[in-house]
Amino acid sequence: MSWPYEWQLGWRYTRSGRRGRRNGFISFISGVSMAGIALGVAALIIVLSVMNGFQKEVTGRMLSVIAHVELLDAGGVALADWRATAAVAEGNPGVVAAAPFVASQSLIAHGDEMRGAIVRGIVPEQEARITEMAARLRDGALAALRPGAWRIVLGGELARVLGARVGDSVTVIAPNGQFTPAGVMPRLKSFTVAGTFDAGHYEYDSAMAWIHLEDAQRLYRLEGPTGVQLRLADPGMARRAGEQLALALGPGITVRDWTRANRHWFDAVQIEKRLMAIILLLIVAVAAFNLVSTLVMTVTDKRADIAILRTLGASPRSIMGIFVVQGATAGVAGTAAGVGLGLLVATHIDTLVPAIERALGIAFLPGSIYVISRMPSDPRAADVVPIAIVSLLLAFVATLYPSWRASRTNPAEALRYE
Repeated sequence: MSWPYEWQLGWRYTRSGRRGRRNGFISFISGVSMAGIALGVAALIIVLSVMNGFQKEVTGRMLSVIAHVELLDAGGVALADWRATAAVAEGNPGVVAAAPFVASQSLIAHGDEMRGAIVRGIVPEQEARITEMAARLRDGALAALRPGAWRIVLGGELARVLGARVGDSVTVIAPNGQFTPAGVMPRLKSFTVAGTFDAGHYEYDSAMAWIHLEDAQRLYRLEGPTGVQLRLADPGMARRAGEQLALALGPGITVRDWTRANRHWFDAVQIEKRLMAIILLLIVAVAAFNLVSTLVMTVTDKRADIAILRTLGASPRSIMGIFVVQGATAGVAGTAAGVGLGLLVATHIDTLVPAIERALGIAFLPGSIYVISRMPSDPRAADVVPIAIVSLLLAFVATLYPSWRASRTNPAEALRYE
């Protein structure tokens, strides 16, 4: 198979810079441009992979203590028939489990300390089908949650702030008081701490507590659970499943999925990823446009060659194609090297980072400060492919002007002093 001569000459010019002092300098500039593209692409892939890893880690810890979807009464009261609501929800093919719950903002006091928390009333056996944390504690702390026992399981950070340990007594203060001849008095109930849980997510470890469902109904004077929580086969489909359930259950039920409940956090993460991608993409753009200087120097050096090709019948379009091929080759080589390096580092970051930490004697994520003590990474094709495409496009655009200038070379002027 014979390649077009534009391709052959473009590839030859890419390699010819190794001979001669001037051509050697051009080759060096071209190599620096390719290295810049490679490092920029690799940095972009590594950073986005690490950000994806952190997002995946935090999401996993978040979903270990909360349901994928919650079904609540639109009026904010107890569900009239939660079993019928759960039956309709379980008819959705994406739902694998359903369980009732009660949730209320309350104050929890121990000694002189008092903190606000979300107190959730659950049925331990059914809750274990919904969240991973409940499944892990089912035979431990949650086993002590029995109707009428008035026991409570606290988030680890909440227990630490309150200074409460297993066996201590804490007081739960309900938000709505009770009317007495002396006026409205707060409704209090003493609970025994049955255990603690640590999900690794500060928001829930510091502001969540579990009690038995029947105890919650008595404490908050409810006739039934305030909602039904669901576990899905695929948490990523929570928004779509929520829309389907909203249509099936009608306007009397409010459907809230975990992505909307934590919308501000996810929005912040997405904005941060976009900004970081734009900043690092500028590095790739600078390296890609370094190809302009390389091609301008090559065009100046090859003016005689261009003039000879023109006199032999080469069209301006063919001359332009030769230098586009030369610049595009550098762009493709730099992008391919960057993708390879980025994926290599991103997939082995769990071994590379500890090695760097041992060599430098430092810890990037000290376990005493951060809950996540290792550097997570999650390279995704949805990030890598657009990065490679944009890098190639930038490199191609950078070749257009020098190539166009080469095609405008006047053969007579170029050969006058040759």
